[in-house]
Amino acid sequence: MEEQITQLFESIAETHVAAIWGVMAVSIVVLGKSADWMVEHAVSLSLRTGIPKVIVGATIVSIGTTFPEAVVSVLAAINGDSEIALGNAVGSIICDTGLVLGTACILVPLPLNRRIVNRQGWIQFACGILLVLLSLPYTKLGSILVTESSLPQWAGFVLILCLIVYMIWSVRLARDTTDDSELDSAPNSPVVLMILSILCGCFFVVLSSIGLIECTKIIAVKAGIPKAVIAATLVAFGTSLPELATAITAVRKGQGALAVGNVIGADILNALFVAGAAAAVTPGGLNVIPIFFKLQFPAMLLILLCFRAGIIWAHWSKTDKLTRPFGVILLVFYLTYCALTLSMGPGV
Repeated sequence: MEEQITQLFESIAETHVAAIWGVMAVSIVVLGKSADWMVEHAVSLSLRTGIPKVIVGATIVSIGTTFPEAVVSVLAAINGDSEIALGNAVGSIICDTGLVLGTACILVPLPLNRRIVNRQGWIQFACGILLVLLSLPYTKLGSILVTESSLPQWAGFVLILCLIVYMIWSVRLARDTTDDSELDSAPNSPVVLMILSILCGCFFVVLSSIGLIECTKIIAVKAGIPKAVIAATLVAFGTSLPELATAITAVRKGQGALAVGNVIGADILNALFVAGAAAAVTPGGLNVIPIFFKLQFPAMLLILLCFRAGIIWAHWSKTDKLTRPFGVILLVFYLTYCALTLSMGPGV
């Protein structure tokens, strides 16, 4: 399926390069409109059920927006490209927290429900640590920067099990934190219809993202950018476009809590769902080359720690918001990470 899609876009590019730019433009428009639709119905669901927007963003919306990462990583793992599969999961966490959350903060300071965000945020950080711990070569820790390791298949099943536990916990948390004060302003549409509307929006977000990813890859290859570098940066960026579109749309509509919840949930799902599913479908597990311990894993943990620091600072400063300066810090971190990855060239 993936090869057929790639061949389709390559045939379009061979016909006329301008056609690829046209498909890219259409993909961007559809992506924006689909994200707008999804955010509207996610907010309606929050009002209809009384579930806090941060939890709606961290569960229903995040499942939809992380679907491109899951598809790309699982297909890459099945095709034997395990470095791409794991790199996409880790790179997407860095992209979501640095680029997506940073951009959203710069546009508008994001409000925090400190109790919920703090609780979800610790899970977010714990999932990142768990992914690293499961990937360590425990028999060769002394040569970790030069020795290949693996994320074994059994570890993939462990991550999937953790995902199931997280989703069950999130549902129970939603029941315990239901806000009845919002129910009076809620729309009358059935909850099932609202969820289907959100999933419909997710479908078109994913579809337009695939088109945009393929177009961007073709343009990058034609520009002479190494495919290894594309896998480490461009693919991760491309599969994070749904989160970026959703966050910008949510902020524009004054739903900053939904944007924060979406990023937290997306990071958790990238570690548990994307990396877990990719490892679970591969008998030999995912190959972990030294670059992950030299750059990818440290960058992932540092950006998650930075997010934790932002939440703590918001509490200490009594603003209960992620401010614009904090957004600049996250964005600069992400751009620095990209520059370091690009400087390593094909070795990535």
